Amino acid sequence: MTDSFTAIPTALALLCLIAALLPAVLAAVNLSVLRRPAPQDDPDLVSILIPARNEAGNIAETVRAALASTGVPVEVIVGDDHSTDATPEIVRAIGDPRLRLVSVPTLPEGWTGKNHACSHMAGSAAGRHLLFIDADVRLVPEAASCLAAQARRTGAALVSGVPRQRTETVGEMLTVPMIDFLLLGYLPVLLMRRLRDPSLGAACGQLILIDRAAYEATGGHGAIRMSLHDGVRLPRLFRAAGYRTELVAAATLATCRMYEGFAQAWAGFSKNAHEGMATPRALPVWTLLLGCGQVLPPLLVLAGLCGLIPTPALVAAALALLLALATRTAITLAVRAPLATIPLHPVAVLVALAIQWNVLLRRERAGAATWKGRSYPVSGA
Repeated sequence: MTDSFTAIPTALALLCLIAALLPAVLAAVNLSVLRRPAPQDDPDLVSILIPARNEAGNIAETVRAALASTGVPVEVIVGDDHSTDATPEIVRAIGDPRLRLVSVPTLPEGWTGKNHACSHMAGSAAGRHLLFIDADVRLVPEAASCLAAQARRTGAALVSGVPRQRTETVGEMLTVPMIDFLLLGYLPVLLMRRLRDPSLGAACGQLILIDRAAYEATGGHGAIRMSLHDGVRLPRLFRAAGYRTELVAAATLATCRMYEGFAQAWAGFSKNAHEGMATPRALPVWTLLLGCGQVLPPLLVLAGLCGLIPTPALVAAALALLLALATRTAITLAVRAPLATIPLHPVAVLVALAIQWNVLLRRERAGAATWKGRSYPVSGA
């Protein structure tokens, strides 16, 4: 047996073990500190704002769930963004005095659709708190009260969390669960709470509660008007302005089925990838971290069982694989994701990296992102 046969695979397996240890430690800490906030009665009005563009299949359940909020007074505003289906008629038929349907003006140049709709709705809202939710998010009755209470307890101007993600096809299970894995496995929540560094800001665009005064002071969605990734840009905007942002465990506060099938999920995650991982500097680092920590370990274990790598490398790779699967299991249980996502995890990571690399390489060729029938230039393309 040559030295290189032993040294190189063993070094690679040890690198995998180190790369798997990082998210394991961070996830353990994050899962211990992220909690579902307790609800608290509050007389202050919460404005629940729902941008809707061709959401006839979702909007009725979403609006009714929002109107069922308890613990705080609410108004619900639906921004109809030039829907060509029955979305506005469905909203009007609900007939609750706390519900308003507003027509979003024609999209101006230099805005993305969701930011424009949210900014327009915010201008019509009366609440002290603005709770922005996507049209496929179903709130539990105490969700608005819980989020408003957390903002009051912590002094945060922005409170967010990831709803429980409903995944009903294998294609969705191969894509959507990466939201929770990346957030819980790679964001140092304790540092985020201690420091105001904008780079530590994180939120989920499906569920964001914002203090109205802070929203107006920062410019809100108008300040990120060309962004397709409000979950990244809004908390960074607020933190840069000196405000505190907060994350909570939201799997029991709301549910969401954000995509239906693999093709829709691929397109959806592709549209804002260039504002996250898919940059020339960030993506090689993410590829090293995720590839070594989550994708390579099962391949090395298989190679070891076939006698292609030495025993020390097999042992290190097996430990890395156990860490990776244990991390995925802990996150899966915490966010109430399907158990089937656990054995799919290495493939899901590989799919996530494929989406990011496809976006990065495509940006060099195209320079535009398309969503909901609209095309937007990609910044930096």
